[in-house]
Amino acid sequence: MNRTWALYKKEVRSYFVSPLFYVVAAVFLSLCGFFFYSDLNFFLQFGFGMDIIGNFFQLLFADMSRAMLITVPLLTMRLFAEERKLGTIELLFTYPLREREVYAGKFCAAATVFLVMLGATLLYPIHLYTVQPYAFTVVAAGYCGLLLLGLMFIGVGLFVSSLTDSQVVAGVGSVGLLFLLWSASWNEASGSDRVMGVVKAFSTFEHFSNFSKGLIDSTDVLYFVFVVVFFTNLTLRSLESRRWRGRR
Repeated sequence: MNRTWALYKKEVRSYFVSPLFYVVAAVFLSLCGFFFYSDLNFFLQFGFGMDIIGNFFQLLFADMSRAMLITVPLLTMRLFAEERKLGTIELLFTYPLREREVYAGKFCAAATVFLVMLGATLLYPIHLYTVQPYAFTVVAAGYCGLLLLGLMFIGVGLFVSSLTDSQVVAGVGSVGLLFLLWSASWNEASGSDRVMGVVKAFSTFEHFSNFSKGLIDSTDVLYFVFVVVFFTNLTLRSLESRRWRGRR
């Protein structure tokens, strides 16, 4: 535990002394701020007769998830790829650290930084509440979904980063894989109902949409937990294979 904690602190410190974090955070918060303003303005002008608050947050959370799709992989692309490029991953494995301890330290560090970014967006619903009070149920469900979605993005990003020594390849590869999982069910006309039923079961968009509507379903929660665990195991196998090749 102490070794994981030491690695976690090192990784968190490296985030906050790197300009990458501030650029990614600025882009993410700028996009979320723009979506908050434009979505709210749209419903104020054209949302007569609608549940403005409910529909507004549904659209806002969907837009925020897309902002996460292009920014969260930038937080994970360096975690293993940079170590491989600099050769420090070999040094890391000479320490008394197991693969799961290395992974836990890096995953928790990325999750902490993501929580800082996501927490800053709470200013938007808080500001709206000061203008027009509303029930926090939809907001709580939406942020629960964003949190699970972000952890999933981090898990996938770490796996891709463990496969390459190029941060660019890791970032682009993560975005591509996440977008594939996100949009898997969009082309419903391309398959039968049975096929689309299977595709929807693996579609990130389908499982996140309930959260954006203010609904928390155990099936959706289990989906995100399953994906994180699945890619965690893939990453550990990738790290173990590299250690084995290094010993040879």
